[in-house]
Amino acid sequence: MDSKTIKCNKCNNDAIIFQKYSGMHLCRKHFIEDVERKIKLTIRKHYSIKRNEMIAVGLSGGKDSSTTLYILHKLFGKRPDIEIVGISIDEGIEGYRPDTIESARELTSKLGVRHIVRSFKDEYDTTMDEIAPQQREKGACSYCGVLRKSLINKIALEMGATKLAIGHNLDDEAQTILLNHLKGDVSRMVRLAPPKELEGLVLRMKPLRHIPEKEVALYAYLNDLPLGFGGCPYAHEAMRREIRVMLNDFEVKHPGTKYALLSGFDKVSGILGREYPQEGLQKCSICGQACTEKVCQACKLLKRDQ
Repeated sequence: MDSKTIKCNKCNNDAIIFQKYSGMHLCRKHFIEDVERKIKLTIRKHYSIKRNEMIAVGLSGGKDSSTTLYILHKLFGKRPDIEIVGISIDEGIEGYRPDTIESARELTSKLGVRHIVRSFKDEYDTTMDEIAPQQREKGACSYCGVLRKSLINKIALEMGATKLAIGHNLDDEAQTILLNHLKGDVSRMVRLAPPKELEGLVLRMKPLRHIPEKEVALYAYLNDLPLGFGGCPYAHEAMRREIRVMLNDFEVKHPGTKYALLSGFDKVSGILGREYPQEGLQKCSICGQACTEKVCQACKLLKRDQ
């Protein structure tokens, strides 16, 4: 036996991961248990699942959304009163999106989960490959994010979904918190707080918000889930990329930085919500989707208001 083999802190099996932030070496079994424990705790604390719910899952086909669907199916799939449905959006990014949608189809088929696929082309009569080369004020990621979010909410509403699960992990949450701080965007920060019921918006849940991205990837790998390592060709335009590099550097030097950012934000989010209450929603005068102004952001970006 190799004397250098490091053992799990919870049993005598070989460790497969070292969590620098917790100081724990974990074997396969105890790593999977640790991830699932954190996810169960997050759901119990922020997103109580009641009887007769329909949970829609935004399913891109990458590691985060695939893990979200897999975990929710594992936790609630056997309950006859709960339905889980995968929703995939084809933004029209050649050489990238078709492969991930095929991965999403394979996973939903394997789990026996209903799968809905809708496209930007059908909904907006355009694609990201058509939008990207145009002269525009905002980055491609801003267009993609706003249009995708609007469409997935619309589909979830049409289905009668009571929750909309998205695969944002700890890294995503920490990056968004820091990004909003650097931009001084308090109203966006308030929207990050644990959700509340708003008419016209399906309640969003983030089961992976306490799981680091690397651990999501390892969990997906161990459970034979899609990993989707190919990056979006338009991601280089986003300021988030710089934040990501900076935060990863801090995490290496100061383990636990990402958890500290999220924990600190959760502690002050209630105060922020009281000081900066979310604006009331109304229906967009063009598409009818819920928004805070007369015309929603999606219609503005598509210049439907002109």
